Amino acid sequence: MKDLFLKQGYFKVQKLINPYEVKQLQELYNNLLEDETKTEGLRSDLAGGDSNTERITQIMRPSMNEPKLLQTNTYELVTTIVKDLLGPDMELDFDMLINKAPHTDTPTPWHQDAAYWIKMPDKRSVSCWIALDNVYEANGCMWFIPKGNDQVLPHKPSAKGGALCCETNVDNAECIPLDEGGCTFHDGFTFHYSKGNSTNTQRRALILNFRPKDMISLEREQGVDHTGERKVRNK
Repeated sequence: MKDLFLKQGYFKVQKLINPYEVKQLQELYNNLLEDETKTEGLRSDLAGGDSNTERITQIMRPSMNEPKLLQTNTYELVTTIVKDLLGPDMELDFDMLINKAPHTDTPTPWHQDAAYWIKMPDKRSVSCWIALDNVYEANGCMWFIPKGNDQVLPHKPSAKGGALCCETNVDNAECIPLDEGGCTFHDGFTFHYSKGNSTNTQRRALILNFRPKDMISLEREQGVDHTGERKVRNK
């Protein structure tokens, strides 16, 4: 896994967590998704625009509101894998929920996560994208392009208040369907994308993001805690 991650910037684990753990996470996830008061200030629509209906619901730092998430085996297991990948100083920087509601048909555009982050001297990072439903092309599974380098292309908002996007060659893009409980790991400079959800059910994903402890301290010193305004920081 480490060789694959370092070579192409991503890999998949078809089954990371067992059905009991999946069910536990689904219950915690749904409670947060349904409680707009509890998640106020941390919740937004990645689709942007002026729609009254959330199409791509993003809830940042969900474990701040629901500490039971941190007590699950999932967080411990993913942390262990990340430390094996990139070193013992890797720690959880932030987590988030991204839900695509049924028949919202809104893609998450091609982008690099690093565009959202400040410039850091230590560029090591890992994002673990955990499927809490069976995910496939029609409901918004992940697509990746093998990473070339650690450069960030110019990004801009896809819509007012929406997700960042960029233009890139997608000829080598790979579609990654997963069973619930499966996951992908990707680097912050790896291009990725997902189609809109055109099915009758939700597409629920839990994302855990890691970087070196010193870089987390650097972010916090500059006021970056992965809440607040969505914008390009790494220019």
